Amino acid sequence: MSTQKRERDLARAKYERQQAKRSERAKHAKRNQRITAIVVVIALVVAGVGFAVFNATKTDPALLATEAVALDCVPPGTPRANDITYPDGPVPLESTPTTLTLDTNCGQIVIALDANAQKTVESEAFLAESGFYNNTSCHRLTTEGIYVLQCGDPAADGTGGPGYSVPDENLPADGVANYPAGTIAMANAGPGTGGSQFFIVYADTTLPGGYSIWGKVTSGLEIVQEVASVGVTGGLTDGAPAQPVFINKATVS
Repeated sequence: MSTQKRERDLARAKYERQQAKRSERAKHAKRNQRITAIVVVIALVVAGVGFAVFNATKTDPALLATEAVALDCVPPGTPRANDITYPDGPVPLESTPTTLTLDTNCGQIVIALDANAQKTVESEAFLAESGFYNNTSCHRLTTEGIYVLQCGDPAADGTGGPGYSVPDENLPADGVANYPAGTIAMANAGPGTGGSQFFIVYADTTLPGGYSIWGKVTSGLEIVQEVASVGVTGGLTDGAPAQPVFINKATVS
């Protein structure tokens, strides 16, 4: 075999080895691309599931209305000074109303008054008629364990009141969901200490049966549910609502 032929054969063999290596590298690269694509797809799916689980944990859709409306709130007004008290108690109205309406910065919440809570209804009607609730904030929202929006405190910190107390009445029995969605009940600091602060139950809630029930929301509960879905300031589960709720005016009819 001549030297030139041997060199050509060696060169051809080298070329074939290089081509084989290139082909193998190409196969590996294509396989790695497929693996990478599969991993990316799986990661996106897992991320989507994780996002859905996170949101379901933050606000359980089962607690909210099935057909809740989008919030349409305007900025809250200027809170009034905490300077109104009635140490002599409420002044009886000429007639007992059946409805109390809260005109808020997020819409109207209409409450049917419960005749089984006569003293409380008389007090609430008096406070609404006298303007006590006008220009006050709903200062507390809870989103875990109990599901309420608390209002009626001109101090906006849980300490305000009308200067008198009303007796407990129309108390439910202890039990599961004894304060169902839509219930309006008095807040208190113990038996016989109800004043002006009340809470709106936006999802079935279990509480000790010591809070006087004086009404039920007939229109606007979805507003409270949407406020609850926004959550509490700072990402907490109990505190000021992240979406402020401001009572412009309360009226009775």
